[in-house]
Amino acid sequence: MNKIKTYLLPAIMMLVAGSAKADEGMWLLPGLKAQNEAAMMELGLLIPIEQVYHSEAISIKDAVVHFGRGCTGEVISAEGLVLTNHHCGYGAIQQLSSVERDFLTDGFWAMSRQEELPCKDLTITFIDKILDVTAYVNEQLATDEDPNGTNYLSPAYLDAVAKRFARQENITVTSATTLELKPFYGGNSYYLFIKTTYSDIRIVGAPPSSIGKYGADTDNWMWPRHTGDFSLFRIYADKSGRPAGYSKDNVPLQVKKHLTISLGGYKEGDFTFVMGFPGRNFRYMIADEVEERMQTVNFMRHHVREARQQILMEEMRNNPAVRIHYASKYASSANYWKNAIGMNEGLVRLNVLEAKRARQEELLAKGKATGNDAYQQAFDRIRAIVAQRREAMFHQQAINEALVTALDFMRIPSTAALEKALAGGDEARIKEETTKLKERAKAYFESVLFPEVEKKVGKQMLETYRSYIPQPQRIGLFNLIDSLFNGSCDAFIEACFDSSIFGSAKNFERFIRKPALSALQEDRMILFKQSVMDGLRATSPDMGEANLNYDAAHKTWVKGMTDMKKEAGIPIYPDANSTLRLSYGQVCAYKPADGIVYNYCTTLRGVMEKEDPGNPEFIVPAKLKQLYQNKDYGRYAMANGEMPVCFIVNTDNTGGNSGSPVFNANGELTGAAFDRNYEGLTGDIAFHPALQRAICVDIRYILFIIDKFAGASHIIDELTLTEPLP
Repeated sequence: MNKIKTYLLPAIMMLVAGSAKADEGMWLLPGLKAQNEAAMMELGLLIPIEQVYHSEAISIKDAVVHFGRGCTGEVISAEGLVLTNHHCGYGAIQQLSSVERDFLTDGFWAMSRQEELPCKDLTITFIDKILDVTAYVNEQLATDEDPNGTNYLSPAYLDAVAKRFARQENITVTSATTLELKPFYGGNSYYLFIKTTYSDIRIVGAPPSSIGKYGADTDNWMWPRHTGDFSLFRIYADKSGRPAGYSKDNVPLQVKKHLTISLGGYKEGDFTFVMGFPGRNFRYMIADEVEERMQTVNFMRHHVREARQQILMEEMRNNPAVRIHYASKYASSANYWKNAIGMNEGLVRLNVLEAKRARQEELLAKGKATGNDAYQQAFDRIRAIVAQRREAMFHQQAINEALVTALDFMRIPSTAALEKALAGGDEARIKEETTKLKERAKAYFESVLFPEVEKKVGKQMLETYRSYIPQPQRIGLFNLIDSLFNGSCDAFIEACFDSSIFGSAKNFERFIRKPALSALQEDRMILFKQSVMDGLRATSPDMGEANLNYDAAHKTWVKGMTDMKKEAGIPIYPDANSTLRLSYGQVCAYKPADGIVYNYCTTLRGVMEKEDPGNPEFIVPAKLKQLYQNKDYGRYAMANGEMPVCFIVNTDNTGGNSGSPVFNANGELTGAAFDRNYEGLTGDIAFHPALQRAICVDIRYILFIIDKFAGASHIIDELTLTEPLP
């Protein structure tokens, strides 16, 4: 009897884990057949897993794309039409906007292909192949002469290995091909992603911000939600279908796969799955690392960004041109400001540190019982590293948040080459470097359009940095501020803009007519930037020394954790790293606190209930109100006659999943994921199935806005739709 129990227990636990934990995991597609198919079928998947992902045939995976550098999109027509979130397309919309053509406020709809506008620097990438190359990489590492044994995580080394593999396997590589070889499970396995990138991307449609950003900062990361967070773009290629830079002769890409869209909706408990490119999570952190994250990265994101955003918001409200210029930067900053606050609150509320410690003790006890001290050694090493680097990391985060990412004027172009030429006295070289600097300066002044705003931000950021970093540790710039400006950050910033060659275009023109080495060496903005860079370099040795043995210890720790799961019959998945993943679960309500229940969907009625004409975050367009009052929803309404807006699913998502397609059991598109709920923000570190939800905009609301609100029915005509069953 005991022997039978021993053999059956892992299988039984696998079934239990698959049912109870089906919603946790960001799964690699090549492992779906072996690891997840049974659980997905049991939960409700109605199509063969090969239709979701097939290594040698066209599948749903071929319609899921990496949008830009940090979001997901999905191809929804045969002619390269791509759906993503409004906030993913926000930067492109902002770049194309002006006070005269304010697409952020008014929205944009191309009523013909000729009206589709090219988006500078925007790319869309397809994943052509995913190959498990673990054995090949390990063979390469076995013959490697790296004295420190650290190449197994080195991007440069892995890039070289990827190229060797491609040559060996006769993989075609063009100028649009990227070979991305990435480590998983801390370097215990490797996958090669073969990708094709298109760079002629044009905007097709975007709702006004009163729909696409409805609720803005107030509702960000919150449920219930009523945001039409979507935008539309089209991929263009040359006449042979190859990637090419923008040309008026390019044509819409004829794609090999586009998604079918369901108008049938969903009900609570329905099976769903999501595919996308989740950015980073850290499920294998030890408790000390979680504390470090709370007290460094999250702390600085909260307090430094909050100080900057208060200034920007006031300036944006007072000037439409300032609002358009800073809109994307503000939204990006505010997004992870609120994320940091919510994550820290949730980690405390859900006792994540205690749960981490309990799991740690379980693995350490296992090692001790089996006479394997590798886990204890790895654990002790990680704890020692965290303790050693804490102060340096805190300072590094302060510099990055307050003095690097917050200050646009710190992006002044480098003058090092011109300084070298001036010091050498080579007139031809001086002329050459002067010309180059003029070009770089032109781009700089085009990006820093509002010096008065930059001054206010700069003054606040220097004071904020000074409030967190004690005097002996501060960057050297503060010696100059103390000695020449009586400690006044305000006076120093004013002097920067008054006298620096990058303080104004007029100052620069005066300098460039007669460049002098002394002017560059004494320039306050240049000294400011140099001091910031020196500060980052000063923290690097402490961080580098502390982290020297981190990767090897982390690899051992991750292996121990995953082995423990395997022994319990629990499928395992690697941390997210911006590679294509699938997560699955159900349409699912939740209870955030005692006596509170949140429904699984919202409707247009909720948009009207939230309306506040005095609050710019909750303005409702007049036409949308008219459609609501007339119940003019067309074929996009629910069976009860209401217009759906958003819904939630218990899939495992994180940053980078924005724009991800949400599918029903038949593999049809039902929505686009755009956010997570506040109670689930701990998910980057610890998944909580009862509380974590992905927030999605209903595809029917998207189609309703395109068709009824925008009058762009020609877009609807190119889609493949399935009607609900009678």
